[in-house]
Amino acid sequence: MSITLRQLEIFIAVAETAQVTKASKKLFVTQSAVSMALAELENQLGGSLFDRHGRSLLLNERGRYLLPLSKEILCQVGNVENIMSEKNDTLSGQINVVASTTIGDYILPYLIGAFKRMHPQVHINMLVHHTRYAESLVLEGKVDVGFVEGQVDNPDIAKRLWFEDELVIIVGPTDPLSHKSIFNVESDFTNTRWIMREKGSGTVAIFREKMKDYLDQINVIMEMGHPEAIKKAVESGVGIACLSSLTVCREVENAWLKTLQFEGVDMKRELQVISRKNMEMNDSLAEFLSFCDIMSTCSKSRACLSSPWKLQSLLAKQSVQKK
Repeated sequence: MSITLRQLEIFIAVAETAQVTKASKKLFVTQSAVSMALAELENQLGGSLFDRHGRSLLLNERGRYLLPLSKEILCQVGNVENIMSEKNDTLSGQINVVASTTIGDYILPYLIGAFKRMHPQVHINMLVHHTRYAESLVLEGKVDVGFVEGQVDNPDIAKRLWFEDELVIIVGPTDPLSHKSIFNVESDFTNTRWIMREKGSGTVAIFREKMKDYLDQINVIMEMGHPEAIKKAVESGVGIACLSSLTVCREVENAWLKTLQFEGVDMKRELQVISRKNMEMNDSLAEFLSFCDIMSTCSKSRACLSSPWKLQSLLAKQSVQKK
């Protein structure tokens, strides 16, 4: 039997009141229910949590260790429930978004899902295209806002930094470079076969700009239009590639792929939010953009935000920090 949140809640109540009777009154349950839950918890944890002194229960060393952990667990669960189930019907309408491939496939779906749980009356449409085409959709007014990873220079576009990403080398588990953690740009281009993103991709544009002094050494054996196809090709041993660290979290965790950082070359890039200049922003769009800004405040572990559960944990932590 697994430990339950109710058992932890009862444990905290007993710890704070030092008596089963007072804890039962505090929680509006019977004394027998408190005693049974406490006994089950101690049995599951393999030892007592309290020292008995007459009618009082005082925390022992094990109990003192468990108390702050229990409070933190209940706090985090409560925050997640509040964030993910909150209903706010004052916001409504439609938001049209375009995102470049990395963002659209690996980041925004979870953010949109969490936002919809909070604001169910807001309808969000999302298109996924490479940066160049995303920019054109914003300029033509076909979407309200874009989230892009490539360079945008049109003077009619307003842009702002969202958060930083980093490009990494990905290699398969049997690749000769898989034993390394650093990619040496002076020597490791030799005898390597490259799988590249398609032209127009923000990732390939930044890679070519950063590697312009070494492009004559690159042996490109194929181009592919989607990170998933590239990852599968690399995993099969066809060649190596350069992708955003945001795209390979699951593969790295499962040892299907390995990432190498560039030695001596800064491969960080700015992910941006773009819109038409002087565009009037409605309340729903403004709230959505504010919500998405959580990505700019999280730690380097954001590279593993490829799971909705990890995003929920981040949202819960942010909610605690704001209180």
